Parts: sequence; structure tokens; C-alpha cells
Amino acid sequence: MNRGIVVAILAALTAGCAVGPDYEKPALETKAAGQWGEASSERVSSQQIQLVQWWTVFKDERLAALIDRAVAANLDLALAESRVREARAEYRAAVGDFLPSVDAAASAKRQRLSEHGAQNVGGFSPPLYSSLYQAGFDAGWEIDVFGGKRRAIEAASAGIEASVEDRRAVLVSLLGEVARNYLVVRGSQRQIAVIRANIRSAGETLELTRTRLRGGLGTDLDVARAEGQLASTSSLIPSLETQLRQAAHRLGLLLGQEPNALKADLLKDAPVPAPPPVVAVGMPSDLLARRPDVRRAERELAAATARVGVATADLYPKFSIGAFLGLASVTSGDLVKWPSRTWSLGPSVAFPIFEGGKIRANIEVQSARQEQARIGFERAFLSALGEVEDALVAYLQEWERRKSSAEAVASNERAVRLVNDRYTKGLTAFLDVLEAERSLYGTQQQLAQSDVQLSLNLVALYKALGGGWQE
Repeated sequence: MNRGIVVAILAALTAGCAVGPDYEKPALETKAAGQWGEASSERVSSQQIQLVQWWTVFKDERLAALIDRAVAANLDLALAESRVREARAEYRAAVGDFLPSVDAAASAKRQRLSEHGAQNVGGFSPPLYSSLYQAGFDAGWEIDVFGGKRRAIEAASAGIEASVEDRRAVLVSLLGEVARNYLVVRGSQRQIAVIRANIRSAGETLELTRTRLRGGLGTDLDVARAEGQLASTSSLIPSLETQLRQAAHRLGLLLGQEPNALKADLLKDAPVPAPPPVVAVGMPSDLLARRPDVRRAERELAAATARVGVATADLYPKFSIGAFLGLASVTSGDLVKWPSRTWSLGPSVAFPIFEGGKIRANIEVQSARQEQARIGFERAFLSALGEVEDALVAYLQEWERRKSSAEAVASNERAVRLVNDRYTKGLTAFLDVLEAERSLYGTQQQLAQSDVQLSLNLVALYKALGGGWQE
């Protein structure tokens, strides 16, 4: 049965009021009025977005397959799901505490009385030995007149919802980490491919200088400089190989496997997934409904508000109804006979008179925690807004960097062609060739880095927007 229906039925059974503050969700939409600061860019749109499967914009089947496997096997996600089950069990315990309790008990007792006990006063001497057999049902119900138990159920219900949001936050983080590490693998492969192409070019330049030296047109200095260029370019590969393999190891762990599980598959070269030309980002106020960490903070505030009511209820009397129905006899043979029946029924009330200030201190504690939860909710929302704005700036500026890098590569390629032609004709020094090639190699590396960083920044943007889950 739906939790809300259960709570409504139980509340109807107790005609009393519920002490403590009623929860009202803080209105934070005014802090997110308007559009994103970068919404004027032609590469972003304020249209409503579907972020359930944001990774499909990269059109990479291998990435999609890795994400499916991660969702099925990731251990952090499994841990978060276990916490959801724990919260649901706590809710059932809170509901059970609201309901009447019934216990069944049976006992058989044999005893000997002291010959010098008070029972011998006045010359009366009861038997020294006696037996007592009992069996029956004991029932009790604390009537929730002032709503303390109902507030506890409210808190437990909000706790379930907070744990669900926590699981969603883990999912959002997991999706981002899988995509990020996959992009690092592909980006490292792309950069290694660029370096290897430069190594081939540097090798051809070295061979040209050696040929010219043998023909009396070059110098040992030219050869030495060409050799240095080749070695310097080759030295860039090991660090990229390290980056590639470490990212592959992290992907294995994210999929709940050992680090090298994906090595054979991932180390095959593949292109870097490219972002779409335009990205829809919605409106800032959408984060209240989409960011799991913000939603979790709001549910934690609801739970903290209900706990104030739980603490406040301790100031008031507690009304209970107790009942017993059973059998009692001094002989086992008479236990099940009708005259052995016994019962009791009656109400009771307990009122706190002096607790040394403990109850009011606990109310102050819960009120302070409620205030902390309210601040935490507002802080979580503002932090989410800031993360999206930062991610948007990084993404859009990377487009500008990529544009400049592509232009630089085109210019430097032309410069290398021209200087090589002049060097072959003896019209320029070899140092000019080296400088032109260094500039080209540098801008090619920058372009390769920018391509992967562009996709990485888009992943960060989708993560900041809270994409990857649905109701």
C-alpha cells in the first residue's frame, strides 16, 4: 500500500492533533529567476531538455554499452540501493510502533516458600511448595493523541525519499565518471596518434638532414637538432600511455570488475566522441526538480521538521490502553478449564513532571537541526546553480579554444610546407624548419587536447544539470 495512504489511515484512527511545525517547502525559485548567464550563446538553448540518457548525444555505442554495464554492476550504486532498503525497513518499524502490540506468553513455575517467612505470621501455615501455570495474551496501545508517532512516521517517510535521491545522486555521478574515463581513453589514443604522426614527420626531417650532410649541403648541427626534435617528440608518449591505461583501470572498477577487465577491448583505437553543435540546458529553476542532491536536501529538511514534532510530543501526556486475557491455575490439569480464565482491561496515563530540562533541550536540538537542514537545502541549490554556470562557461570557452587551435594548425601546416621548400632549395636555415615543425606539433597537440576537453566539459555540464535518472 502507498505510504501516504497508510499514514492517512493511521492518522484517522487517532482524532488528536499533531504537535510541532507542519512542513512547508521553502520557495527558492526566486533565487533562480531568469535564464543561465551563458544562454545567449548560439551553442546553448534554454529549451526543456531530456537528460535521462544524455550520453546518447555522443552517438557512441561502446560508451552506451559501458554505461549499461556500470548501472547493472557498480558497487557504489548497489550500496546506495541497500540504504534505500534500510530506510524502507525503518519506515515499517515507525508504522509498527504506532500500532497496538499483542504478545503471547506462557509460563510454568514451581516454588518453595520459606518456613520463616511472613506468610507464617498468626499461626497460618500455607503449603511450602506451590505451582502456578499461566498462558495468555497481553495487548497494549499508546494512543497517539499529540501526534508524536505520526511525526516519526513522517520523518521515516521523508527518510525513504532522501535515500532514493541519494541513490539517484550516486547514479548521476557514476554515469559522469564512466563517460569521463571513456573520453580520457579515447582522447589519449587521439593524442598518441598525433604524436606518432609527428614522430614520422620528425624522422623524415632527420633523414633529410643526414642526406644533405652526406651531400655536403648540411651540417652536424642540423642533424643533432633533428635528432633532438625526434627524441623530444617521442618522450611525450609514455605519460599518455599511463593516462590511457589508468583510465581503463578505473572503468573496470566502475563496472564492478578487476582493473584489467576492459584492457583488451578499450585499447583498440577509436575516435573521440564529438558533442552536438547545440546543447539544450533548460532553465535554472529546473534544478529544484532535477538535481538529486538538491531534492535529497529538501527531503532531509522535511524529515528534520517532523523530528521537531516527535520531540515536542514528549512534553504532553501519553495515554495507553492495556489488556490481558489468559488462563491461570495451580495445577496443569485445570489450566484449560473455564474457571481458570483471567483478564484485565484499563487505560493509563503518564505525564512528565520533572525531566531536568531534557525534553525542552531535545526540542532545541531538533529545531537547530531543522535550521541546519534548511540552510543545507538552500546551499545545495545555490551550489548546483554555480556548478552549472561554471560548466557552461568551461564548455563554451573550450569551443573558442578549439576554433583558435584549428586555425593555428592550418596556418602552421602551411608554414611547414613553405619552410621545407625553402630549406630544400637552400634558401633558409634548418633552424627555421625546426621552429616551424615545433609550432605545428604544438598546435596539433592543442587541437587534440581541445577535442577531448570539449567532450569532457559537456559531460561535466550534463552531470551538473543532474541528468541520468527518471522517476
